[in-house]
Amino acid sequence: MLSIYDGALEELIYQLGRLPGIGPKSAQRIAFHILGSSAEDTEELVQALRQVKEHVHFCEVCGNVTENERCAICTDERRVKNTICVVAHAKDIQAIEATREFRGLYHVLGGLIDHVGGVEEKDLRVRELLERLYDGTVEEVILALDTSVNGHATMLSLSRILAPAGITVSRLAVGMQAGSEVDFADEISLGFALEGRTVISE
Repeated sequence: MLSIYDGALEELIYQLGRLPGIGPKSAQRIAFHILGSSAEDTEELVQALRQVKEHVHFCEVCGNVTENERCAICTDERRVKNTICVVAHAKDIQAIEATREFRGLYHVLGGLIDHVGGVEEKDLRVRELLERLYDGTVEEVILALDTSVNGHATMLSLSRILAPAGITVSRLAVGMQAGSEVDFADEISLGFALEGRTVISE
């Protein structure tokens, strides 16, 4: 998209356009919104960005986002300890929590296997997942991954790796359309998917 702007405004539009899901027109609209905002509102936005970068990190246990060493889910004694739901990204946790159908723990892989993009098993948090199975508490691992080519490849890989552990490995079933992504699924569909999950191995 040819820009007629220069200097700071052009740079802002460019940087906004680098964000996922933000096209050139959306970047321009956001930039002009910021330009028309008060100095106080703009400073609050800057402070929010700075606070996130300085204080938010990943849970040492599951990989969820938190401002503490362990996230609120991992430290919640009311959560079921014998079931772990594996997701690709921390943002997927919010989508599943919204269904109110799952009361276990989570594990964030940090992505999906992507042979074309050069992402393999070793690049994901698979070793950390296996370490959580050593004490025998976990009885089931639910693979709540995208039903894309990369998601399918990751599920196959994980089911193979987890097979020797002797636990039940299941995946989301009905409610998730082929090619859909977990964090874009509606709450009802995700709820049905959790209830009707399919066992991969046990």
